Amino acid sequence: MRIIATAIVLAGLWLLLSGLYKPLILAFGAASVVLVVFVVNRMDAVDGDRVALHLKPLASVRYFFWLLGEIAKSNWAVTKIVLSPSLPIRQRLFPVPYNQKTDLGQVIFANSITLTPGTLTVETDLGYFLVHALSFSPGDMDALADMDARVSATESAGAA
Repeated sequence: MRIIATAIVLAGLWLLLSGLYKPLILAFGAASVVLVVFVVNRMDAVDGDRVALHLKPLASVRYFFWLLGEIAKSNWAVTKIVLSPSLPIRQRLFPVPYNQKTDLGQVIFANSITLTPGTLTVETDLGYFLVHALSFSPGDMDALADMDARVSATESAGAA
């Protein structure tokens, strides 16, 4: 049953993302789905283990759209830095504390930092991430604290 569900999800995702419905393309898509389902089944990657997400759906969607806006703003800022003749770069490595209760929340926060242009999560440690910024300013800590709070707000009360 899991194999069929996996095939249906993959086929649906493929159809949604490809947007092409010509017979040859559909045949390639079907072949891709069959190959992936075969490989996944042989690897026992779909073994029935469940991972509890402990995320609030509505808060997660709000966070996703907020993050898209932050990525756009950061893209613009990095573009201005790169195109500036003087290249106003103020690189810095600094620790950023996190307050997430789950590993998933910590991964979301660390990846959100890395997705935001001009910043990169370099290392993780108990209670903080080491972050590299292309152009550090004191306001970055406030922005990262805001991001931390927003990610924490996506975690459900059942998170441990």
